[in-house]
Amino acid sequence: MPDPYASITEVAPEVLEILINAMEVRAADPQQKAMRETYLSWLDLPEGARVLEAGCGTGAVCRDLARWPNVAEVIGSDPSPIFLAKARELAAEIPNVRFQEADARSLPFEDNAFDAAIYHTCLCHVPEPERAMEEAFRVLRPGGHLAVFDGDYATTTFAVGEHDPLEGCADAVITAFVHDRWLVRRLPAVVKSAGFSVTRFDSHGYLQTSEPDYLLTLVDRGADALAGWSRIDATTAEALKKEARRRVESDEFFGFIAFASLIARKPV
Repeated sequence: MPDPYASITEVAPEVLEILINAMEVRAADPQQKAMRETYLSWLDLPEGARVLEAGCGTGAVCRDLARWPNVAEVIGSDPSPIFLAKARELAAEIPNVRFQEADARSLPFEDNAFDAAIYHTCLCHVPEPERAMEEAFRVLRPGGHLAVFDGDYATTTFAVGEHDPLEGCADAVITAFVHDRWLVRRLPAVVKSAGFSVTRFDSHGYLQTSEPDYLLTLVDRGADALAGWSRIDATTAEALKKEARRRVESDEFFGFIAFASLIARKPV
């Protein structure tokens, strides 16, 4: 099953609704918010900065950026008109944000148009991420900042022991919803090949045990993927979902993903 984000305009509406809900649940998670604020704080933005977020989805990061110090304007781009409709709805009261349909590999913006470009959990879904980084380099002004934040999805785990049945859900959801689970490990090389100078590359551990709202969405999608591939039947898929919730109720749930952030600059 291919990553639906990689061909998002072809995805069924019912799947888009699941993805929209998962993006907003993740954005509201306190740990995710803390990670966003940490890596964004490393950007030295000029006063009146114009910022692009490519692959903005429902616009959660754009809404943060609109209130960020020194930011005058935020443009969020995404290839999905349905995601953008939700983004516009959620940002309707924020005057300095607008959204535009676009593929990160072919941005409809002029050269040297932005002071910063943000790729938040976007690049792992983009076939040929090198092209996206070349476009980022083109649209950034000399001295402009690039920030990439993504999951090292090869680390995703729900296991609490050997041969844990929930680990199959972890592998399945990453197979089904991530184009390249290994991208983060090549990220500095990809960014440097586009012409950037990397200034920071940091790891951020993401762990949920109690109230694992976001990681339960991954368990559910992984179980559904296994059933969709006929690896298990629907009854077993429901049993896996119930087992995850039983662990939450008995304080036995464990879910972890390592994320990474990279900050770079376009040479002056």
